[in-house]
Amino acid sequence: MPDRSKVSVPIPTPETAHYWEGTREGELRLQRCRACDDFYFPPRPFCPVCLSDDIEVVAASGKAKLFSYVINHRPHPAFDGPYSIAIVELDEGPHLMANIVNVAQTPEALILDMPLEVVFEQLTDEISLPQFQPAGGEA
Repeated sequence: MPDRSKVSVPIPTPETAHYWEGTREGELRLQRCRACDDFYFPPRPFCPVCLSDDIEVVAASGKAKLFSYVINHRPHPAFDGPYSIAIVELDEGPHLMANIVNVAQTPEALILDMPLEVVFEQLTDEISLPQFQPAGGEA
């Protein structure tokens, strides 16, 4: 069993506080530019497309697809191996790095473009990590 106390716990900043507040509440939050309607991640005080600072925080659907991944076989005190390190493409457009869970960590099970949904792992009272699993639950 891995020792999850060995996981580095993110420290929210003023720019990322909305994101971590959302994950704590079981919600994936993104920023959206009101000027050009672009969703983006990671959080920042202006739109990376049009540079407008007219932005809002919105709840994402939590739906995504598997864009890319590697399967890590190297030992890590906080993770049972093997485990995937993935890039997922949210339905809203942005890409996130996350783990894929509740599925065999094999190339046969981790199929590019497979539909995913967000799940959250609570690390502390303040921080929950978004992870993704096959849509509909365990595969």
